[in-house]
Amino acid sequence: MPTWLNVLIAVAVGYAIWKIGIATIRSASGGTMPSEQPVPEDVGDLDVFFVCGECGTEFQVTRLGEAQVPRHCGEKMLVERRPASGAGPV
Repeated sequence: MPTWLNVLIAVAVGYAIWKIGIATIRSASGGTMPSEQPVPEDVGDLDVFFVCGECGTEFQVTRLGEAQVPRHCGEKMLVERRPASGAGPV
């Protein structure tokens, strides 16, 4: 087998191993690059709360991102958007 063919095959196999390794690492880490993550939504004009359906506990949210909904009393909290109390016609 010619030397140039051995080098070409070695480069192709090395590239395939590299691509498989990167894909494995991305799948283990969540799969998104920091530049691909969504920008948090500014909810300044709304009052946004995480509300527990069991006991009524509320957490006010000032910015919404791609966060997991917290749990309280063992159940996922509900997201409620309400009109801001100070945002009315002048």
